Amino acid sequence: MFSIIQAAGWPIWFLLVTSVIAVALIIERAAALRRAKIVPDGLLQTVAAELKRGAMGDEALRRLEAHSPLGCVFAAGLRNARNSREVMKEAIEEAGRGVAHELERFLTSLGTIASISPLMGLFGTIVGMIEIFGSATGAGNNPQALAHGISVALYNTGFGLIIAIPAMIFYRHFRASVDSLVIEMEQQAVKLVELAHGERS
Repeated sequence: MFSIIQAAGWPIWFLLVTSVIAVALIIERAAALRRAKIVPDGLLQTVAAELKRGAMGDEALRRLEAHSPLGCVFAAGLRNARNSREVMKEAIEEAGRGVAHELERFLTSLGTIASISPLMGLFGTIVGMIEIFGSATGAGNNPQALAHGISVALYNTGFGLIIAIPAMIFYRHFRASVDSLVIEMEQQAVKLVELAHGERS
């Protein structure tokens, strides 16, 4: 592996740093965007049962808010349950925007890495080509310098693509997951509003 890095030249170090950041972001988002953590099963039914018992005091709302992102949205709505349906929905929408923003954290960085990795590989390719043309002398070409320039060009291009392809796949996957989770939270929040205002049993 170290011999490949040596053959790829100094531009490969930028790609290595980028690859480490990409792997860290993928692991972090994979752990953070688990459905069971964002939209726990049975939470709406639990909240509905506590609403019927009239057990949603300040302490219960604080526990609900800390429970999960969906719980945070529910708590924001229930704090305004005594107000009109519109006020409750506005509170839920405001909390939902904050939760959605938190779910999208680091996705822009991952998408940026997916976009710039091929460009960084191309930069390494250009450096390799410069070394190839710079190896020409009046007496002819230097084979060793020529081989090194080709190595720099090809390794950087390949490594840039190796980083970009998985990063783009995971970026698209996480974006779709966030969209799906936000829609599910919206649907459950609408049900909560209807339950709180007696429009659904």
